[in-house]
Amino acid sequence: MRLIVEVVSTNWRDDYLKKLADYEALGIPEYWVVDYAVLEASHYTGQPKQPTLSLYALVDSEYQVSQFRQSDPIFSPTFPELHLTAEQVFTASRSTPTN
Repeated sequence: MRLIVEVVSTNWRDDYLKKLADYEALGIPEYWVVDYAVLEASHYTGQPKQPTLSLYALVDSEYQVSQFRQSDPIFSPTFPELHLTAEQVFTASRSTPTN
C-alpha cells in the first residue's frame, strides 16, 4: 500500500496519534489526514483553525509533515503528477454529480 487517506471525525486523536504511529511502523510511504470540518485541535489546523490537509511522507523511516490549506497546491511524493489544491479535496465530498 502506497497511500492511506483518513478523513477526520470526532476521534481525531486516533488519526493524528495512534494511526500515524501505526502507519509509520508499517512503512506506509504516504499518509493524508483531511480535516475539512476543522474537528481537531488548533495544533494541527493552525490559528485560527481552518480546513487542513496534513500530508505525512516517510523519510528515513520517519514521517515528515506538510500542511495544505485553501488554494495551496498539494505536493505528493507518491503521486507527483497529481494536480489538486487543498480546497478541491475539501469541496469534493460536498459536490453532487449532475445527471
